Amino acid sequence: MALTQEYKLIVFQPQGRLDLEHGKVLREQLTSLVPQSDHLWVIDLAQVDFMDSSGLAALVTGLSAARSSGCRLVICNLQAPIRMIFELTQLDSVFEIFESYNAVVTTVNT
Repeated sequence: MALTQEYKLIVFQPQGRLDLEHGKVLREQLTSLVPQSDHLWVIDLAQVDFMDSSGLAALVTGLSAARSSGCRLVICNLQAPIRMIFELTQLDSVFEIFESYNAVVTTVNT
């Protein structure tokens, strides 16, 4: 019998541009939480239509903070231009990326 982990979902839903200004807000949100091993941080990018290096830096900072405490951080709902940025920077191999929020919930609860 396999052990299943029950995660406490914490969802972030940035909207619009994930640039210097909004990337800073996301970084502050991510670093203000204390990551715990039973947490699953979900960053839902469905409403993000632009991201620059500041936005990527905020996500990498969040991922680093999460991993340092055994917390799991995943990303979902990447729009095509945002997905391309992840592929070009090869961050698509660093982050766990899901097609949808439902895919996240389905995967982590099985």
